[in-house]
Amino acid sequence: MKGLFSFNKMFASVMMVAGLMMFQSCSDDDGYNYAMVFPNALVTVKPIDNKSFFLQLDDSTTLLPVNVTSSPYGDREVRALVNCQLVNEPSEGYDKAVHINWIDSILTKTIAPDLDLNNDSVYGNDPVEIVNDWVTIAEDGYLTLRFRTRWGGQNSKPHYVNLLASQDPNNPYEVEFRHNAYGDVYGKPADGLVAFKLDALPDTQGKTVKLKLKWKSFSGNKSVDFNYCTRKSTPATAEIAAERSVLKLQ
Repeated sequence: MKGLFSFNKMFASVMMVAGLMMFQSCSDDDGYNYAMVFPNALVTVKPIDNKSFFLQLDDSTTLLPVNVTSSPYGDREVRALVNCQLVNEPSEGYDKAVHINWIDSILTKTIAPDLDLNNDSVYGNDPVEIVNDWVTIAEDGYLTLRFRTRWGGQNSKPHYVNLLASQDPNNPYEVEFRHNAYGDVYGKPADGLVAFKLDALPDTQGKTVKLKLKWKSFSGNKSVDFNYCTRKSTPATAEIAAERSVLKLQ
């Protein structure tokens, strides 16, 4: 996503706003404001302490929430979808002040350890499609991915998704998306969102490099390049932890 309030089409996935929505508001006409249904920004929620937090919109833009004083995720740093609006209030050193209508975290993970010959048995090698979408992006030190695969019923096991880093010193910015469906491969197509923190990769020293993502799709092996720069320092933030997802993910 390259900017705030640019989302103007339906996010066609089952994990949209079916989950927890915080701070939702209503309209004047029929009691429902449809402009608040969909997210208009993808952010990193960065706690400063147990009393305050801010939102990182992209690699350089920071947002100060003025109607929420403490992070709904405590001291955990997570990626999240948010519906918010700019307000004409002091931003207190941040780039913009915003009013949060609702915010919903997405699954946020670190790069998984390489298990060599056990990668397939632990992380799986089940196919997915990476969706070319505004939320599929490398920014603020994260690789956020919208992916599509087949999901089963309520009794199916949670799918296991991970990111592995290349062990080849000649390709330090090559990563691989892994998906373990635990046999749940015959359900209906549906989408999921996951974000991976990339701080285990070598520092790019302020340069923008090509980050290659590889994955196994339903039509064979695929790859795509992202522009990537190691995250610049921001106010102190806590460690990240895996957050809830509407679909069964871990």
